[in-house]
Amino acid sequence: MSESKQTILDVNNLHVSFQTRNGEVQAVRGVNFSLKEGETLAIVGESGCGKSVTAQSIMRLIPTPPGVIKEGSIKLKGKDLTKYTEKQMREIRGTDIGMIFQDPMTSLNPVLTIGDQISEGLFKNSKVSKADAKKRTIELLSLVGIANPEERLRQYPHQFSGGMRQRIMIAMALVSEPGVLIADEPTTALDVTIQAQIIDLFKDIQKRIGIAIILITHDLGLVAQIADRINVMYAGKIIESGTVREIFYEPQHPYTKGLLKSVPRLDGDRNEPLIPIDGTPPDLFAPPKGCGFARRCDYAMDVCLQYDPEPTSVSEHHSVRCWLQDERANKAVKAIDNRSPKINFQSK
Repeated sequence: MSESKQTILDVNNLHVSFQTRNGEVQAVRGVNFSLKEGETLAIVGESGCGKSVTAQSIMRLIPTPPGVIKEGSIKLKGKDLTKYTEKQMREIRGTDIGMIFQDPMTSLNPVLTIGDQISEGLFKNSKVSKADAKKRTIELLSLVGIANPEERLRQYPHQFSGGMRQRIMIAMALVSEPGVLIADEPTTALDVTIQAQIIDLFKDIQKRIGIAIILITHDLGLVAQIADRINVMYAGKIIESGTVREIFYEPQHPYTKGLLKSVPRLDGDRNEPLIPIDGTPPDLFAPPKGCGFARRCDYAMDVCLQYDPEPTSVSEHHSVRCWLQDERANKAVKAIDNRSPKINFQSK
């Protein structure tokens, strides 16, 4: 990826909470990341880690109440979207940022043809004739790999397979040629073959029109095929960030290593069992005092339970939030393996 490409999206110190009867759920806790033109950034992590809430916050689609952006900024081409009114955001959605949701069947209107649903975005965001809207709709259906688009634009969502419906959602998101496309678990309900086709489609579209993509997923296999960089989220925070090669071949955070160990490999021993991450994520009604992963971590130290680590740079593009990066932990870590008891390490 060229270093000359400009940053199109910049998220800084984002905090998002939900007020419930039982208290405040701190879903996103100080997230920072940027996205360059034409880049693919993957955000990965377990269910409930805050990745989908982060995506919805960028689009300002969090229901308010109970959700609220408590702190931070979301700058698109230098303009802070957290300051925008709902009317202003309606103009941004679809034109500057497009989004693909998890389940296309619930996102598509069952009583409207797909041609009407795609062209609706054209009529909303620009003044076009019916003939031009139909022409553009056919172009988009062709772009996303739907055969016989002239005939199929008159059909309804139930007449398409799950993979085809997801392609229609991609076409709808690309109607006004946005600079950023957010794909929230776009292949979750699809079989492996169709998943590969959708990922190939993303890569092809990106090559053709240069769109920047944020891919929200828990599937590391998909990430390896398409992403330039990866943000690993846990308990509402980005705990490790780096290029695909750095995350897959030089992971630094115990959680990242645990995710990679739990993924089956074609080049691995078929008789070797997968290693799960013991325990469960913390309750974000009352986030833990120190590192959110400490109570599940085999390397956890006293300091991990008391203080949240700050990001540490491993390389130019690789950073991690972990006390194991502290020079005082090096000797202690060398003396233990993955199943050793917790060790003591006092903070400054």
